Amino acid sequence: MTSSLSWRWIAVSVFAISSTLNFLDRQILSALAPQLRAEFGMSMAEYGLVISAFSLSYFIASPLAGLFIDRVGLRTGASVAVAAWSLAGIATGLTSTLRGLVFCRAALGVAEAGGIPGAGKSYALYLKPEERAIGAGLGQAGLSIGVILAPILAESLSGRYGWRAAFVLVGALGFLWIPVWLLVARKAPAVGDAPGTISMPRGEMLRDRRYWSLLAANILLMSVYTLWMNWTTQFLVSTYNLTQADTNYSFAWVPPVFAAVGGLVGGWLTMRWSRGRDVVAVRLKVILLGSLLLLPVGLLPWAPTPAAATAMISVSYFFCLVGSVNIYSLPLDLFGPARAAFAVSGLTAVYGLLQFGLSPVIGWVADHHGFGPVCLGVAFLPLAGYGILRWALNR
Repeated sequence: MTSSLSWRWIAVSVFAISSTLNFLDRQILSALAPQLRAEFGMSMAEYGLVISAFSLSYFIASPLAGLFIDRVGLRTGASVAVAAWSLAGIATGLTSTLRGLVFCRAALGVAEAGGIPGAGKSYALYLKPEERAIGAGLGQAGLSIGVILAPILAESLSGRYGWRAAFVLVGALGFLWIPVWLLVARKAPAVGDAPGTISMPRGEMLRDRRYWSLLAANILLMSVYTLWMNWTTQFLVSTYNLTQADTNYSFAWVPPVFAAVGGLVGGWLTMRWSRGRDVVAVRLKVILLGSLLLLPVGLLPWAPTPAAATAMISVSYFFCLVGSVNIYSLPLDLFGPARAAFAVSGLTAVYGLLQFGLSPVIGWVADHHGFGPVCLGVAFLPLAGYGILRWALNR
């Protein structure tokens, strides 16, 4: 008979698979960016606006998705979210105009806004505080697997059946996940609902400067993440004169592997260092470590070969995720499990806002000046985010 401990981790693991599907649906666009730019006649700046359509709707919908999941429960809320983003992904493969592409990406942003808040809710419900960064690392590994698979699947499906099939077939995978989740959710015990568990009222949380410092720090840290999440294939193609196929098969899938490992290492460091210590203070220490080791991002465009550039992108992904899994765990530590989805939805909302504002800027700068100024600009932002957290949390 499977123990309650095992069912708790099975539930978190199944949720990690939903994170894989979430980012797989999302990253098909990035993997096929050169092909879609040619298909729809887009400049890099216009491609940045397509990303912004997703990001703006993601920003607006995230708090509502968090409220929805807290209200109806994780079991139902997650099922609805996965079904909705699967339909949006399928619809992307059926569009024939740039306007339709923008609309489908906006719809995907609304639907996927429930993904990470739902994952945060699962860590709060099924894991103890000292386990949550490992859970977040497992979830991040799920996200990273989606990013790893996206260029390989996109190129394979696009090469054999056309780019539309890549969106349709990947989108359909979500409907296979839903019945598995419903089965596991019925069996896993929710330790976060145990008697005596305290959660901060939502209004009080919104007045707490610690919450707003988390949002600001997330924007600054995730500037590195959003750069490589959306622009790796295009950066390597334009900087080293590679083909899209060569880039996706040989290079673009490698950095997310390091992101997956970085998320797990960030969780492991916190669990190891927090034995008998304040877990929030330990999270800050890990975030500082990751932020300091992201400074070399500024030198990346001067890497002499695509292999060297890929190695540097991989390292930056790794240390970005070392810090990120701890930022996404902090709301659960500070505000409790009952408001977990809403608390984490604020982090996903500002990530969407970051992509909305930054993506067209990256595109414009890349069109006119290359990626050098972009990388120099984002290299120091994570360290500034750490400074804001340190001030707000008084640690």
